[in-house]
Amino acid sequence: MSKKLFAAFVILISSGCIFSQQKIGYIDSKVILESLQDAKDAQTNLDNLVNKWKNELQMLSDSLTLIKDEFEKKKLILTEKVRQQKEEEITIMGKRINDYRLQKFGENGEYFQKQTELMKPVQDRMFKAIQDAAKEGGYDFVFDRSSQILLLYMNDKYDLTQKVIRKLESQ
Repeated sequence: MSKKLFAAFVILISSGCIFSQQKIGYIDSKVILESLQDAKDAQTNLDNLVNKWKNELQMLSDSLTLIKDEFEKKKLILTEKVRQQKEEEITIMGKRINDYRLQKFGENGEYFQKQTELMKPVQDRMFKAIQDAAKEGGYDFVFDRSSQILLLYMNDKYDLTQKVIRKLESQ
């Protein structure tokens, strides 16, 4: 048992020596994206589309509300056949609104497709600049501190954010 413990200890010490020779840097992609005009333009385009779709949804919802209100006022004097037609019309319109919402904002909706389409060129440029800055600086790892990866300690001298911004601005 003590030989296994000693072997594990030796492996830990030797792996610590290997890791101590690596150079690690970090960036803040949120700061980088906020500083890029093409990212701002892409977000503005996306926001304009979202507002247009929300307005269309609101118009559809308002129309449905009017139809429902009108139906509720008159349903007692309508014939059975007309009442069923109106109820079916309300159901179809409600389904149309839900389908539109899913088409625009659903899991595979236009919003996510448009977001990818607009942001991909910006992200590609950013990743290329990160890669170039890391290679020039001799970094082995670069982490994004604005993502889900949690860093408990970081030395600010390894922050590549401003260098990446300068690279992007010089392109």
